[in-house]
Amino acid sequence: MLGGKKVVLGVTGSIAAYKAADIAGQLVRHGVEVHVVMTRAAREFISALTLETITGNPVNTEMFSGRPGAGTLAHLDLARMADLLLVAPATANVIGKVAAGLADDLLSTLVLAFRGPVLFCPAMNPGMYGNPLVQRNIEALRAAGYHFCGPETGRVACGEEGRGRLAGVEAILDRVRALVSTERDLDGSTVLVTAGPTREPLDPVRYLTNRSSGRMGYAVARAARDRGARVVLVSGPTVLPAPDGVELIPVVTAAEMAAAVKRYFPESDVLVMAAAVADYRPATVAQEKMKKGVGRLTLELVPNEDILSYAGRTKRPGQVVVGFAAETGDPRTHALEKARRKGADLMVGNDITLPGAGFDVETNEVVLVFPDGRTVPLPRMDKYQLACRLLDEIRIIRGEVSGA
Repeated sequence: MLGGKKVVLGVTGSIAAYKAADIAGQLVRHGVEVHVVMTRAAREFISALTLETITGNPVNTEMFSGRPGAGTLAHLDLARMADLLLVAPATANVIGKVAAGLADDLLSTLVLAFRGPVLFCPAMNPGMYGNPLVQRNIEALRAAGYHFCGPETGRVACGEEGRGRLAGVEAILDRVRALVSTERDLDGSTVLVTAGPTREPLDPVRYLTNRSSGRMGYAVARAARDRGARVVLVSGPTVLPAPDGVELIPVVTAAEMAAAVKRYFPESDVLVMAAAVADYRPATVAQEKMKKGVGRLTLELVPNEDILSYAGRTKRPGQVVVGFAAETGDPRTHALEKARRKGADLMVGNDITLPGAGFDVETNEVVLVFPDGRTVPLPRMDKYQLACRLLDEIRIIRGEVSGA
């Protein structure tokens, strides 16, 4: 969780500096106290006033600010108070200076004085990023314990295509969460998570699928990783980036997902089945594209293996199995029936017709349903927050903490 954390955001002179406003805004929205340090070049791309307005804190630009209450050595004041130093965007210049141990402005001096985690998010021309000297500097910083997020591959401001574009805000927030997390209560545990949809082919062109984006499962994977677990993420096709520090097992069909779960379930302590697995698949798959006819087309479907039931049947004492039940309407009755029939320790039910609780949104609103009939409705919240809440319940089920 990010609430209550303090982050220093260093902004350097890249055209991507304008994205610092979005990064700062998202951090603030998650309850982070943000203090901004801008280089002189950064102020050519975005104003200090913009970032002051977003963060509610004065922007730091000079080593000796002279600002009342700011202290005489701003780099030391900031280094002592923050949980994380985030440099986004990070230019080749600041990366090179830090790699060389140079400190000729507030930001580079702060990086050298900071004792907590430092995360660089590079953004530059692809040719510059690929330069052997820049790569040497990045590798030197990695070896020294500094962290990196991105860059991404795509079109950059100069019109070139290649690797050099600033990482997306969600990817940056993901790395920030991982670096500032202090709750390592899942150390030594293995958490197996399924996420996303499955695709059941009709022919070489078409398939049956559903609207799952995978966001909930990926949030569970990130939250478990942040709390110290080894995480295996079995994911159907999504557009989401693979979370750092998570073992990603890509699959397409329900059969492939079942095989992956059977491979990793015996060595797992927890299984969270957040994937929207297809209940049925076509009885036959055409080897060539099915041509359009003049009348109706009838498809014969056969059931896929019920992965959750398999886990409930075969789990060993101490293993926890969590399922999801997406319903249209109050999910409690169906979720309770599924929990009992499939042997799940907890079912997470949600009404996908509610605003902010369906597929492909950042939030969810669920009710926790236990096999003994107990239900716990939860308010709408960010999916990462919900993932953390689920992990709390899982620890209670495992007997690691009291439910009082």
